[in-house]
Order: sequence, then C-alpha cells, then structure tokens
Amino acid sequence: MGYIAPECYRTGRVSKKSDIYSFGIVALEIACGRRPIEPRYDKHRASLVAWVWEAYGNQMLLDVADKKLSTNFNVKEMECLLLVGLWCVHPLHNMRPSIRQAVQVLNFEASLPILSRYLLCLMMTSLILLSSEQVNMIQ
Repeated sequence: MGYIAPECYRTGRVSKKSDIYSFGIVALEIACGRRPIEPRYDKHRASLVAWVWEAYGNQMLLDVADKKLSTNFNVKEMECLLLVGLWCVHPLHNMRPSIRQAVQVLNFEASLPILSRYLLCLMMTSLILLSSEQVNMIQ
C-alpha cells in the first residue's frame, strides 16, 4: 500500500480522505525515521502503519520514535505527530480528519484526537495480514 489509502485499491478512486491518508504516512515516516513498507522486518513490523497502531494499542507509542533521535525530542510534539499520523491513516476513511483539523492539532490549536484502542484491536489482524501481502509483493 505505501502511500495509497486502502480504499483506493477497492474503488480505484482518490478523494480528500485518501490524500489525508498519504499525509499521515508522511507524518509517521518523519516521526519514526522509516519507510511505509520495510520488507526486512518481520510481518508485525513490516508495515509502518500496523507497527505504529500496535505500539499505540500497547500504550508504547513513543517507542516507535526514530531511534536516531535518541531522546533528543520534545515528547509532547512527538506524541502529537504520531497521533495525528495515526488519525490520518485511520482504517475507516470517514474517521480521518480534514487537513485543517490535522494542522490545528499539529499547531496545538486543537485537542489531540482520541483514537479507539478497541477499534484498533479489531483491525490489527487485517492490517498485519495486508502488510504481509504487501511485503511479498515487494520482494
């Protein structure tokens, strides 16, 4: 999948919400220091989206921050970037923010989004399975 929203594969159409998905991928890439698909990792880490969602679900979100940064980052800003990234790549396209909403949160002009950990648990299996298929396509 990479930068392309999952629904684009099903419908063949792009939208503002699919653009937001791509924005979210870029935000996660910046925060984590890695590409959207990394075939060298095991299936649970190959997909950036699945890996970050899993860390969020396990309440270990800051563990995915770029290791090259060590701890030389503002925790509040990193958490904000990661949460906005996850919000933008939400599996349900109608739950993704507008670009205005995302930027307002990034500028600390609006509250951080509250993302459902319950919903996450329901979707993690399918995200990991999709990730495995993507890795196989790349190799």
